[in-house]
Amino acid sequence: MTTTESPASERAEHRRVRWLELFFDLVFVAFAAQLSHSLHGDPSPQDFAVFLALYFPPWWMWINFTVSANLFEDDSARRRLLMLSAMACLALMAAAVPEATGDRGPAYALGYAGTRLVLLGLWWPATRFPEPLRVPKWRPLSYSLASGVLWAVSAFVPAPARYVMWALLIVAEMVLLLSARGRGIPGQLHTGHLVERVGLFVIIVLGESVLALITSADHTWTTEAGVVAVLGFVLLAALWWSYFDFGTVSAELMLGSVRGREAYLLARDVAGFLHFFVTASVIAVAAGLATAVDEAGHPHLAPGAVLALAGGLALYHFTHACIALRYRRPVASVAIWAVPGVGIPVLVIAFADHLAAPWLVVLILGAEAIAHLLYAAAKARYRRAQDAP
Repeated sequence: MTTTESPASERAEHRRVRWLELFFDLVFVAFAAQLSHSLHGDPSPQDFAVFLALYFPPWWMWINFTVSANLFEDDSARRRLLMLSAMACLALMAAAVPEATGDRGPAYALGYAGTRLVLLGLWWPATRFPEPLRVPKWRPLSYSLASGVLWAVSAFVPAPARYVMWALLIVAEMVLLLSARGRGIPGQLHTGHLVERVGLFVIIVLGESVLALITSADHTWTTEAGVVAVLGFVLLAALWWSYFDFGTVSAELMLGSVRGREAYLLARDVAGFLHFFVTASVIAVAAGLATAVDEAGHPHLAPGAVLALAGGLALYHFTHACIALRYRRPVASVAIWAVPGVGIPVLVIAFADHLAAPWLVVLILGAEAIAHLLYAAAKARYRRAQDAP
């Protein structure tokens, strides 16, 4: 082997998150703040569509970098410089978010093109691994280099054709990924590391939610705003509690129970695709809560804010239901908590005009999140009792 990197199959069982990975995540704090701010106030359906479209490329790049760090044990200066370069590219993208559909679109595209070239540098040494771990050279060349060049070209394509090109490039990338089905992955994914990394990203978006509450309360500084902020914090705390007490445990158990291609497919679906919606929904909830605090003294919460807040919570529960079904959990057992988890926020959206004030919207959604947590805790206690000798 001609590189300091080694495939996952040669590593020790314990795999901790490196300081470089944590430093790398800091740029996504800014990303979460920029994206959440884009949904403040009364966002339109177009605003939500733009939010999802601008969020997917950096999220997918984060997943690619996380998998690379998971598979290759390497803390060389070369890798550090590549990751720091990726941070600079992602910082450019984050700064471009407010006007990415306008004058800053070229900067967003060039930033993403830079991350693709960094990804090429991270994966190229794997093309020199011994068989059967060697990655075919055409894969990083097509997945990273060709994609990066085309994203760079899109910076010089006038709008709206530029955005059509972005959409086609993302679709092409997904097709290439889905066709791989785990071939070319040099070794076994380290389950604990992957679950911890995704969990840390969830912490980032939850942290942005708390920061949005504090910032909005600071700007408003009224009793009504304080009440809404406290209720919002209770909602976020319930989401944190249920995710890290039950969601991460299930993920580690399920990912640890499979090997080879099935482990890759499960990680791709759960950590990659579905957690995009988990994290996007929390960012939307953060925006809705910030607006609720800002409008605490108003008789009604703006429709777009209700959609961000309640719709975000509904999407959060729906995505977790999809994750449970991907784990092959029985449909009936998932429906018990998923139907009210999705249904109650949808009812809040439907009857938002009849709710008295923003605090009531947040109170109902917070009560649902607490009920969801209590149900999950009770179910976990029941299972432990059943497994006890």
